Amino acid sequence: MKACVIGGGSIGKRHLGNLRTLGLAELALVETDEQRLHVVAQELGVAKFSSLDPAIEWGPDFFVIATPPHLHVDQASRIAQYGFDVFIEKPLCHREDGLEYLCHQVKKKNLVSMVACNMRFHPGPAKVKELIERKLLGKLLFARIHCGSYLPNWRQGMDYSKNYAARTETGGGCLLDCIHEVDLARWYLGEVQEVFCISDHLSSLKISTEDVAILVCRHGDGTMSEIHVDYVQRTYERGCQIVGEKGSIFWDFNQKQVRWYDSATEWTVFAQPDDWQVNQMYLDEMQHFIDCVNQRRPTVLPIPEAVTVMQIAFAAKQSAAEGRLVSSMREVRV
Repeated sequence: MKACVIGGGSIGKRHLGNLRTLGLAELALVETDEQRLHVVAQELGVAKFSSLDPAIEWGPDFFVIATPPHLHVDQASRIAQYGFDVFIEKPLCHREDGLEYLCHQVKKKNLVSMVACNMRFHPGPAKVKELIERKLLGKLLFARIHCGSYLPNWRQGMDYSKNYAARTETGGGCLLDCIHEVDLARWYLGEVQEVFCISDHLSSLKISTEDVAILVCRHGDGTMSEIHVDYVQRTYERGCQIVGEKGSIFWDFNQKQVRWYDSATEWTVFAQPDDWQVNQMYLDEMQHFIDCVNQRRPTVLPIPEAVTVMQIAFAAKQSAAEGRLVSSMREVRV
């Protein structure tokens, strides 16, 4: 197979390296920054293109979009027009413009698509999902899901204020950047019907986006979730609590374990494998995408479904701006 990655930043380099590990010998990089293009292509031994046109002519089996969020929809729509399968880094987009056309192209061309959801491939959330599906908690009642870390620590040696995450116009802000937590809430509890959100720029960080956001969601079956995301915690924190009538499930990223409390048997602990490495979830999600491309079957998060996740984030933004409960059930015609 041949694959082309668009964007030579940290996540683009990760995907190129992982594609090589997964056995793809023919790889290419599209990058508009000539210096970065030369350095990354030479380092990883891949073909290089400074624009999309020659990459399309090169004819890969699929594209991986790893550029800032504000570029995703236009790039994906162009790729879809030519009939290429596509993997897109999260978040899918930074606004709703162009989503209807993109979904139409994906459906019309019968493309295999996927929006990055690597946390679904982490052993922690995967175990949480497994326990929920086994109905060990009885009727689900609510969930708390959180993620926070200090933005300036994300990429050492880089001025955080120049990162896409620091600017609204490039799709930054913790609401979009931490979309994994929104995706997990929906994955665990089902479709979200309405959202209330409070968000603001509370810290002294030199950014133009919100750095703290708190969402309260009502899901289709009446269950509720609380989602907290931020750019300000000096420690990296991530985890969740799922509560049902018969017990609770807790996952803590730093403790590397999932704990299940059952009212009859009390505590059961599922430890993360000692040899598990963070890159494994990126390898696993890409292998899943490649398998789906080869077998022509849907991925776990195709573009039309990822639009539903984005609608929750957009509803949260509207709620924070207007101070009211907002429906997240917005139809995108395809």
